[in-house]
Amino acid sequence: MEKSDTGITTIKVTSPWPNANKSFVYALVPKEKLSIVTLNKDEYDAIVAVPVERIVSTSTTHIPALESLGVLDNLIGFPDTQYISSNAARKRIDGGQIQELGNNEQLNTEMLIAIQPDVVFGFGIDNQNTTYETIQQANIPVVYNGDWTEETPLGKAEWIKFFAPFFQLEKKADSIFNEIESSYKEAKILAKKANVKPSILSGAMYKDVWYLPGGNSWAAKFLEDANGNYLWSDKEETGSLSLSIESVLEIAQQANFWIAPSQYTSYQAMLKGNQHYAQFDAFKNKKVYTFSSTVGETGGILYYELAPNRPDLVLKDLIHILHPELLPNHQLFFFTPLN
Repeated sequence: MEKSDTGITTIKVTSPWPNANKSFVYALVPKEKLSIVTLNKDEYDAIVAVPVERIVSTSTTHIPALESLGVLDNLIGFPDTQYISSNAARKRIDGGQIQELGNNEQLNTEMLIAIQPDVVFGFGIDNQNTTYETIQQANIPVVYNGDWTEETPLGKAEWIKFFAPFFQLEKKADSIFNEIESSYKEAKILAKKANVKPSILSGAMYKDVWYLPGGNSWAAKFLEDANGNYLWSDKEETGSLSLSIESVLEIAQQANFWIAPSQYTSYQAMLKGNQHYAQFDAFKNKKVYTFSSTVGETGGILYYELAPNRPDLVLKDLIHILHPELLPNHQLFFFTPLN
């Protein structure tokens, strides 16, 4: 991100989706300078007049950043609104101030174009997105947010700085992120004081495959920073590993803790899903913790929405679980013991 002497901010998104071979460059021009600044449109994927007043967002991870910056009232449209957990956003949805725009796979472009946002904050899983092309043809800028491709907890949280220039709130974003970063680093230092490093299992079966975080993934990084021994930390994958239940049993049958067992919220449901879960010591000893029980009023899982923005809260949860003596007064925010 760069700001020129003329007040124009240039944002370059180099990783809009995993393994992308294309970057996107956006020019943010103060409204009072639109008539006096000449830009070569071919050099930019979008030119946006700022501050923006009416926006459409497409991922629940965008909501906490907008709320923290105090610009949630500028959000006028969102797909799949039932997944939003933020109380402030739900009030605006219930009041008809945030329009339901279908879902990300089949975004209602007619409705989106009709509400005329100043910008659409999108995300992509690849470079095949004809929906965004249709929106851009209607002279509505689309900008890609790549927060979900980040592989570190603080890396994701720092994307609040991506939103800030659209509202000319850079200093506020810096302040918010600095507080989160400081809180996270202090918790990480505290975790190192633990005398034991408990072993950790994660994930669960889906059909015949056990999916769990790769050793270089976002989720694994939390466990490492909480001073836990994640039993697949030596694997280089940044996404998920796909394993057999036999291989997981061989490595993790005696694991001390089981963190994030997929969608499960109770031991009974786990046994119904697969009787073999009962063979793990963490299951027998009731040391299984889930984030799937913490939901918004319409059932959206809060972790998916807020955890990328507040990694310090995730880390403190995990430290309290793994090393309760270090944070004895911490109230669990995302994670809860399985019912």
